[in-house]
Amino acid sequence: MGTSRRRFLGLTAAAVGSAAVGVSPAAASCRTGSTLYLGTYTSPAGGGTGIGVASYDLASGQITSTGVLAGVQDPSFLILSQSGRHLYAVNEQAAGGVTAVTVDAPGKLRLLNRQPNGGSAPCHLELVANGKYLVSANYSSGDLAVHPVNTDGSLGQQTDLVKHAGSAPHAHQVLQDPTGNYVLAVDLGTDSIYTYTIAAGKLTLRSQASVAAGAGPRHLAFHPNGRFAYVANELNSTITVCQYESGRLTPGTTQTTIPAGSPQNYPGEVIVSPDGRFVYLTNRGHNSIAVFAVESGGAAIRLVGTPSCGGDWPRHVTLDPTGKLMFVSNQRSNTIKTFHRNTQTGELTSAATLSTPIPVCVVPG
Repeated sequence: MGTSRRRFLGLTAAAVGSAAVGVSPAAASCRTGSTLYLGTYTSPAGGGTGIGVASYDLASGQITSTGVLAGVQDPSFLILSQSGRHLYAVNEQAAGGVTAVTVDAPGKLRLLNRQPNGGSAPCHLELVANGKYLVSANYSSGDLAVHPVNTDGSLGQQTDLVKHAGSAPHAHQVLQDPTGNYVLAVDLGTDSIYTYTIAAGKLTLRSQASVAAGAGPRHLAFHPNGRFAYVANELNSTITVCQYESGRLTPGTTQTTIPAGSPQNYPGEVIVSPDGRFVYLTNRGHNSIAVFAVESGGAAIRLVGTPSCGGDWPRHVTLDPTGKLMFVSNQRSNTIKTFHRNTQTGELTSAATLSTPIPVCVVPG
C-alpha cells in the first residue's frame, strides 16, 4: 500500500517558482468549442513549460498547438469553471499549491494567483458548492485542501485541510456528486472512498466506503443517472461498480480491465459517455482503452474490447462536448492521441496524434 507515485511518474520534486505569463498570439485565434488546455509536468527534463493551449478539428481529430501559459509549475491536472471563464490547475510538487487562471477568450489565458494548499503532491481538484470552493486532493500527504473562490475567480487563503486516517493515505481524486450536495474523495492508500458535506469552507465526513484490500482505488466516474459509479482500481487492475444514494457509496461487482495473460497494468482514468451507455478506462502497461458496455440501467458493465491507446502509458482520457471525439494523454510517449467514437456502438477509430511534452491531462474549452 505504500506504492510511490514517483514509481509511475519518475518525478523529482521541484522548488516552487514564480509564474511568468506568456501565451502565443496564435492562441487567441482558437474557435469557441474547439480549444484544448493541456496539463503536463514541468520539473523533469524534457517536460512542458506550463499550461499548453491547442485547437482541434472535430471532423479530422487533428490537434494543433497554439501556445503556452508559461511558468505554471507542474500543472498535472486542470479543470474549467462552469462558465468557462476560469481555469484551475494543481501544482504537483512537494510543497503543493493550486493556481487560478482567467480565460480572457478561448485559448487566451492570464494568470490570476497561486495559493499553497498545505499538502504535498496535489494531483486532482474540483469546484464544489456552486463554484464557491476549490477542493484539491494531495497524493503524498493524503489530505484534502479547501480554498474559497473569489468573485474575480482568484483563490483565497485555505479554509480547511482534512487528512485521511490510515497507515499510508494517498488522496487521488476529489469530485462533487451529481446532486451537488456531497464531495467524494478517492484514496488509493486506504482503499476507501470518503463522502463529505461542505459548509462555510469546512469539510465534514458523512460516510466511508471500502473496496478490496490492496485494490488501490484511483478515480471514479458517475453514471448520468446518479445512481451508480465506477471505480478504477490502480493496483489490482480492476473496475468496481458501486451503487450510490444520498452520499453513500456501496461497492458491488468487480472485474478485470485487461485480457488474461496481459503484462503488469495500472488503470488510470475512467469516464462515462454522456448517454451513459459506455464506460472507458485507460490501461497503463497494457497500453489500451478498456471499453465497457453499460447494462441494467448502470448496475452492470461488460468488457467489449481493449483497443490500443496509440502510445505509451495512457494517463488520462476525456471526450469533447459532442462525445464523438476522444483525447488520450499518453504520458511516456509524449503524445495525445485522438479517436473518433461511434456513439451507437462505443467503438473507437484512430484519428490523429499530437506530439507534446509529457501530456497528462486534456480539458476541452
